[in-house]
Amino acid sequence: MSNLRFKVVEDAFKKRPLEVQAPKERPSEYFGKYVFNQEKMFKYLSLTTYLQLREVIEKGTPLPLSVANDVAKGMKQWAMEMGVTHCTHWFQPLTEGTAEKHDAFVEHDMKGGMVEEFSGKLLVQQEPDASSFPNGGIRSTFEARGYSAWDPASPVFIVGDTLMIPTVFVSFTGEALDYKAPLKKSIAAVDRAATAVCQYFDPKVSRVTCNLGWEQEYFLVDEGLYAARPDLLLTGRTLMGHDSAKNQQMDDHYFGAIPERVAEFMRDLEIQAWELGIPCKTRHNEVAPNQFELAPIFEECNLAVDHNMLIMSLMRKIARKHGFRCLLHEKPFAGINGSGKHNNWSLTTNTGVLLHAPGKTPEEILRFVVFVVETLMAVWRHNGLLKASIMSATNDHRLGAHEAPPAIISSFLGTQISELLEKVENSTTEELFTLEGKHGVQLDVPQIPELMVDNTDRNRTSPFAFTGNRFEFRAVGSTANCASAMIALNTAMAESLTDFKKRVDERIAGGESKISAILDVVREDIKTCKPIHFDGNGYSDEWKEEAVRRGLDCETSCPLIFDRYLDDETVQMFERMKVMNRHELEARNEIKWETYQKKVQIEARVLGDLCMNHIIPVATKYQSELVDNVHKIQLAFSDPERVKNLTAYNIDLIDKINRHTSFIAENVEEMVEKRKVINRIENIRELAIAYHDEIVPYFDQIRYHIDKLELIVEDEMWTLPKYRELLFIR
Repeated sequence: MSNLRFKVVEDAFKKRPLEVQAPKERPSEYFGKYVFNQEKMFKYLSLTTYLQLREVIEKGTPLPLSVANDVAKGMKQWAMEMGVTHCTHWFQPLTEGTAEKHDAFVEHDMKGGMVEEFSGKLLVQQEPDASSFPNGGIRSTFEARGYSAWDPASPVFIVGDTLMIPTVFVSFTGEALDYKAPLKKSIAAVDRAATAVCQYFDPKVSRVTCNLGWEQEYFLVDEGLYAARPDLLLTGRTLMGHDSAKNQQMDDHYFGAIPERVAEFMRDLEIQAWELGIPCKTRHNEVAPNQFELAPIFEECNLAVDHNMLIMSLMRKIARKHGFRCLLHEKPFAGINGSGKHNNWSLTTNTGVLLHAPGKTPEEILRFVVFVVETLMAVWRHNGLLKASIMSATNDHRLGAHEAPPAIISSFLGTQISELLEKVENSTTEELFTLEGKHGVQLDVPQIPELMVDNTDRNRTSPFAFTGNRFEFRAVGSTANCASAMIALNTAMAESLTDFKKRVDERIAGGESKISAILDVVREDIKTCKPIHFDGNGYSDEWKEEAVRRGLDCETSCPLIFDRYLDDETVQMFERMKVMNRHELEARNEIKWETYQKKVQIEARVLGDLCMNHIIPVATKYQSELVDNVHKIQLAFSDPERVKNLTAYNIDLIDKINRHTSFIAENVEEMVEKRKVINRIENIRELAIAYHDEIVPYFDQIRYHIDKLELIVEDEMWTLPKYRELLFIR
């Protein structure tokens, strides 16, 4: 292994950028080349079929089989012209990844040959083996049937020789086995609720769209170095490794030019992303060495989630082409920034109004206040659920570190918005507005410019920050499916707006004017949700104490945080908004606990293996060389005092190695024995809790002693690539 380390380091240094040949056309000309978008629909479908499909996409109406057959015919023609031979239903099971089963366009021609067929039935529905994917007990193994059904709102696209059909994945009984189905329901729920509230201000509003702009952070590591680190290979993170003398202290990587090999990777990624209709816009270094970020223009939420899942797949594939491995783990390296995936969330009406944009007229300001406050109400009521929606065994390592928000959900608003809400809260209705005949409402509140001072003065410690015309959910992890956070946020927002409208309508029915009723309810809600508003330092111990006093969810145990999905108020919210039922929520939690336990179990086994088969043998080998050196000095010199002086340093090292290796061996053995006992626990929740409480603490304890040995053992004997090599060879 020691020879392998130096070989891969040498090879990595020799690698040169893989030059990417950009298409001759401008990006606007090849954007969406491999997507069956509206332009292709218009070209390959009859006008009648095209209009029918548009209605399905825009209104969410069912797709008749007759129309599906016509769509499939046109889609097949386009696909075959593009060299496609297979098709697959592309879906998002509860694994944080995607799944697909490829079928060729092949049918018997009854003459001993074959014909290439693609029917509407194949387009609309398939029946993959549901037992192959986590289902939380929704389907028994012997009842493996699950159905994938095309989501027309997500355009079909081509990867290689395969037509990829984005689908939902449900059980035989219709219960969701994926992220897409409940996501679409949550989008529909917030559409209904927000549209109803918007009609207080503009009766022409008939639809509200949920938007998402994600920011994907990631690391690139040379493929050879990656292969020489079994912990990276098997767990996605380094379970050991002493800090490099230089890491991100100087921020020179963040402000520096993008390394050449990486720049070519980014260029390749952007070209392929644009061809697939993903509107990538921003690429840059991140704060940690070998850490980078990609961000697109915001899109409709459902499509944005699909594109994020696709971009993560592309990143992994293209990275290998360029001699890298793409690390999407939230905390692959200790002591430096981890990777998140900020979710920029907003709502837009069909009339083109961004509901979280301040506006200028009194009516626009009032509407803005309503939607900001009701967002805060949603976050306040369900802050524990929102934390659960972004929590995982991998994100657990990142949250609360110096670069990431703490595991306490709060919302940063900035000075201007805070002052506006304070004025509304502390004023009477009569002070806030006057009726001016037919000219509308005059609000006595300060004007808010479209570009606010706080827009660029963001609080980096806030998990849920207002950033000018949207909210940024910063706690989402880099490996996560964005849908998890969006399902929780959309559903909570739908509930908040529904309750808001109910209370306003009750006041109006009691004889109160519409504006007065809206302001009175808003004022109540500002007071209610005040605990969630925090503009200070989320890293401070004082905030943690204050958060407890405010009644915020401060739980830090990942398995216990998942409990928030099964709180009565959570279940009632999801059922009331028609997003998920109790059975579906229970199933998802089973999967979450099982996934957490398995990830920790794998890490424990890998750590134990590396300790016993790599670390201790190398350390004891070096210790033997030191002992041999001491022995030879004792033989060479007769003066005891001189021998003592000459051997003192080596004897001290021998003692240190012994202390470190003894601790590692003893604690690995203890950890293994504890796992044997814990593994007998049958209840998956209790099993996950036991792994968190009794196994995870060993990781940092053992790592401390390994990292100390790394500083002691001769460099040429150390078998595993070090942080300085992993982070700075590009």
